Amino acid sequence: MAHAEAPAMSSIRPTEAAPAPTAKPAISPGLRNRRQLGLFFGGAAFFGIASLITRRSLVRRYKAIVPSFYQPSNQAAPPLNLQVEAMDALTIATANVFSLAMMCTGGMLWAFDIASIDELRAKMRGRLGTERVAGGGDSKAERELEEWLAGIFERKKNSKDPKDPKDEK
Repeated sequence: MAHAEAPAMSSIRPTEAAPAPTAKPAISPGLRNRRQLGLFFGGAAFFGIASLITRRSLVRRYKAIVPSFYQPSNQAAPPLNLQVEAMDALTIATANVFSLAMMCTGGMLWAFDIASIDELRAKMRGRLGTERVAGGGDSKAERELEEWLAGIFERKKNSKDPKDPKDEK
């Protein structure tokens, strides 16, 4: 059996260690990061408050249903106002959904490093390939679209609709 010979020590050269990559910290102390995470933490606080309100409402509803110890079993349950119950449920569900959406939006803005609407607009235009012409001018296609829409609105404004009931009076 032939053994593979190990290379001689003189042929092995030490390689230089690659420099360690410098990663940015996840949370930097700057104002930009505070603005980005502000929406997330605001949504998280709102979600916590909405959860407490939901819990309080459920406990209150449960206590109203459970009879007291010395209550006779042949008495009818207290009447329910279904409109108030429905409005309460809608309010609680809306608060929970909006708070969760606010928290998720803040997290996504932080993850994609977006701090303002202008940055979001610029990143989306860059991804879609519709960057504005250098110098801040609108592109020719945008100007043509604006002129076309202005013409349509002008024709609509000048023409009278014969089926409009306001004209018959």
